[in-house]
Amino acid sequence: MDDNKKIKLAFNVALVAGIFTLVVALLFLINYINIKQNDPVDNKVLEAMVQRLSDDPGNDALISEIRNLDLLARKAYFTGQWQINIGSWLLLLGAIITTLALRVYYSLTSKIDKPESADIKPSTARLMSQKWIAGLAVVVVILALLSSFGSQNYLARYDQMKTSAARDSVEQSEIVVVDVKPARATEETTDTLQKAEEKVEEIAKVEPEKNTTNKELEKNVEPEANVKAAKMETEQEPQEDLTAEKPKPVVLPTLDDIKKQSPYFRGYLGQGISFAKNIPDNWDVSTGDHIKWKTDIPLKGYNSPVIWDDKIYLTGADQTKRVVYCISRDDGKILWQHAADNIPGSPAKPPKTTDDTGLAAPTVATDGQRVYAIFGTGDIVALKSDETRLWAKNLGVPDNHYGHSSSLICYQDKVFVQYDTSKGGRVMALSVFDGSVLWDTNRESHISWASPVLAQLNGKMQLVLSAEPIVAGYDINDGKQLWSVECMMGEVGPSVGIGDGLVFAANEYATLAAIDPGKQAIAWEDNEYLPEVSSPVSADGLLFIATTYGVFVCYDAKTGEKQWETEFGSGFYSSAMLADGKIYIADMQGTVHIMKLSRQHETIADISMDTPVMATPAFMDGQLFIRTAGSLYCIE
Repeated sequence: MDDNKKIKLAFNVALVAGIFTLVVALLFLINYINIKQNDPVDNKVLEAMVQRLSDDPGNDALISEIRNLDLLARKAYFTGQWQINIGSWLLLLGAIITTLALRVYYSLTSKIDKPESADIKPSTARLMSQKWIAGLAVVVVILALLSSFGSQNYLARYDQMKTSAARDSVEQSEIVVVDVKPARATEETTDTLQKAEEKVEEIAKVEPEKNTTNKELEKNVEPEANVKAAKMETEQEPQEDLTAEKPKPVVLPTLDDIKKQSPYFRGYLGQGISFAKNIPDNWDVSTGDHIKWKTDIPLKGYNSPVIWDDKIYLTGADQTKRVVYCISRDDGKILWQHAADNIPGSPAKPPKTTDDTGLAAPTVATDGQRVYAIFGTGDIVALKSDETRLWAKNLGVPDNHYGHSSSLICYQDKVFVQYDTSKGGRVMALSVFDGSVLWDTNRESHISWASPVLAQLNGKMQLVLSAEPIVAGYDINDGKQLWSVECMMGEVGPSVGIGDGLVFAANEYATLAAIDPGKQAIAWEDNEYLPEVSSPVSADGLLFIATTYGVFVCYDAKTGEKQWETEFGSGFYSSAMLADGKIYIADMQGTVHIMKLSRQHETIADISMDTPVMATPAFMDGQLFIRTAGSLYCIE
């Protein structure tokens, strides 16, 4: 090919690539304007409909219309984000091809002597060509980057009133702890405390005149115990005082203890399973049949109740207050309500959230001695069962455009927090005793509303998290990532299910994947029915999925073969729970569907709560607890 043909080809390639680049840039601009005008968070039509609903809360048709409009807005947003991601690469590719083609074109034309340009030196011509090419490339790349970043970051405009100290706390994890009681033992000091206890008993048996100044005891106990020992030296009856003041060993619940309770979101280890027996499957809200008690909750919240022995815990919040409630399991009376306030770093104005998330979406966790609660402001607080505040801190205001909803879970001496936001993924373990950061792991993941789940996998207790793009397991002792599989996309809402050594992860617009963590591979996959919020649950070799469009599906957990499906009149935000050989799940209209845990579909009952239900039910022996829009029910 001669130079003239090469020049013509380079010109044509540059022309086509340039036009392509301009068209993609124009589409970017149109998409940016469209996203600006159709903000899924700041939707004026949706706000007007919600206002109408507040005036007419019983309007089921309006409720359905609001949900459908919200779903369409979210789908439009996700589609726009996908277009932006693909368009960014196309725009960059077009700019590169245009630049290379122009370089070739000007390089070839500069070698051809033209009579009218004889007075221009070839070196000068090449230099001018290079300057024009470089300038054009810089302009195109800058336009591409500005278009991409301008479109992707449109949601980062919430007024969260962050102080510089709060920002520093997020980046460096140096979070201020307030209202902390005297130093408490950690799990590592358990043996030391037990040895100190034995030493106290030995000293108590010695004659008073042979009793020393307790120097040996002071070397083995915490500062608080040292102070007590010093006081004992001046007492006239050291034997009696030493016995009365001996330190108590730290007692943490075992897995057997946890099985008897309902301490987390979705029951045992957060897996959607309860070991409670004799669960009721027949009641009537209108007549009060089998309704032991009903308690109105003062503040709104979509979190689920958690239970330890005779106490139930949940939270509520509005724009001015965030509250932890403790309710008597026996009669439903509110025993205490603790305001999560006066926390340094907490925003003066709470972040903007959607109505179906709010500021009290995360479910609390409890170990029987303490209860841990987190709110959409990023405030986390730990309380004793008698309401005494142990510690509180702000983790940084979550950069989540719908609001933070990842629930807490605790095990041994740690409370685990999944903190995946628009700024990146993060999971941390805080000490249950003083809130100090035991470990903090950054994750290669995007924003997620899923909650952490504990599971024994490959002989090791792990923390399993789901987000875009990875589902991963973490060592609970040091936070190291043990395995991961890339299979998720979008803003993940459902938590994982666990069964038969597999991890089940799913999300709308993505996939349903059965993951083998040992092989770090997908065992089987399906995308016919996908949940948006409700989490998968597995037991007895079966897997269950509930969708926001009302379809409930049963699969074979090992093969992915569909066993049965049924369709209801309303979709699901609540997650399915497996208890007493039955499946319990409440739809958004407030009907609790009870089915047999079986490979053949069998309905046991469909019972209306006469009000919407978004929270997941909780169970204790002989009792079922359901949180509705404004109340908590105990069914017995």
